[in-house]
Amino acid sequence: MSNRNSQANKQAARERLRAERERQAKKERVRRQLVVGGAVVGVLAVAGGIGFAVAASGGGDTADTAKSAVANAAAGSDKAWAKAAKSKVVKPANTDGAKGTTIVIGKPAAKNTVSLFEDPRCPGCAGFEQNVGATVEKDIKDGKYKAAYHMGTFLDGNLKGTGSKNALSALGAALNVSPDAFLKYKYALFSKEYHPDETGPDKFADDSYLIEVADTVPALKGNAAFRKAVTGGTYDRWALEMSDEFNSHKDVTSTPTIKVNDTVIGTNTAQGMSAPSTTAEFTAMVDKELKH
Repeated sequence: MSNRNSQANKQAARERLRAERERQAKKERVRRQLVVGGAVVGVLAVAGGIGFAVAASGGGDTADTAKSAVANAAAGSDKAWAKAAKSKVVKPANTDGAKGTTIVIGKPAAKNTVSLFEDPRCPGCAGFEQNVGATVEKDIKDGKYKAAYHMGTFLDGNLKGTGSKNALSALGAALNVSPDAFLKYKYALFSKEYHPDETGPDKFADDSYLIEVADTVPALKGNAAFRKAVTGGTYDRWALEMSDEFNSHKDVTSTPTIKVNDTVIGTNTAQGMSAPSTTAEFTAMVDKELKH
């Protein structure tokens, strides 16, 4: 074999290796877009499948964040939500504020507040709840901190459908029963068994499915008042107001976002701040920011 051919073969091998590395790097970038730590806000065609872009706009009910969730619902084509946007706000029990958009659960004497920003349809939020949700619930009971919940519905606008709003309305019905029912129901909605695939059917848009999930929570199973509130949309307008409250936090650019007092915790990535995805990471990051 001539020296020229040998050099050409080596160059070709290097090119194949470079191409393979680029292919693997692209595959890894796509994988990171699908895992915990980012909000799912736009559908992209990637490698013959479906991938998702990470939010960078602070969240909104649709791509047009200039309008509020109430305004978007009023102008939308879904008649039930257009009607809800024009209805009177019914505040669930265990909320504060003029429109009941302040949800703080925990011992009043707790010096610190952990704020959680989530969207019911968010797969990253589901991953967070499955891994860390039980720890958050235990910390609240132990008085380590109070928890403030901020729920958005921007994925309805980006994935299409009404599941986030519908699930949030049902969460309002659970909160009206008790804070514990709210926590248990939220955990169930985000569970591996019941959280829908974001590329599949919008299951949370179905009241019967939300009631099926609720039947796994003792305080909600067979609860006639809860079921009536879900099927009657009692807290639909409240869900829209909660979404607008979520959107008012301009430093929240993805879901899940976790704050300890006023500090966002997580790991900086190419897609933005990634919320802690394990109990160990969460506890370490929270402990670092707690005031004593």
